Amino acid sequence: MVKHIIVWTLKEMSDEEKIKVKKGIKENLEALKGKIPGLFEITVHTEALPSSNADLILDSTFLDEASLKGYAVHPDHVYAADTFVRPNVQIRSCIDYEI
Repeated sequence: MVKHIIVWTLKEMSDEEKIKVKKGIKENLEALKGKIPGLFEITVHTEALPSSNADLILDSTFLDEASLKGYAVHPDHVYAADTFVRPNVQIRSCIDYEI
């Protein structure tokens, strides 16, 4: 099994825009469960505590590294990332590891 964790900091925007953007990211990425082979779990956490220095996190689990690579290029993931994530993110940090 492989964990794929991403932490995002959004671009400068109003609080109202951030709420809308976070909702769009969460809904569209979590909707990928059951659509991508080897993707077991996917959760986007959007309610960070004030002590945080990032805006949201993706926590996902894959069957193996090959499944993670397939996810990266899967058309449904590419659409969600290109439409809801990349246009709104200033900083992206990622860590992948075996569990």
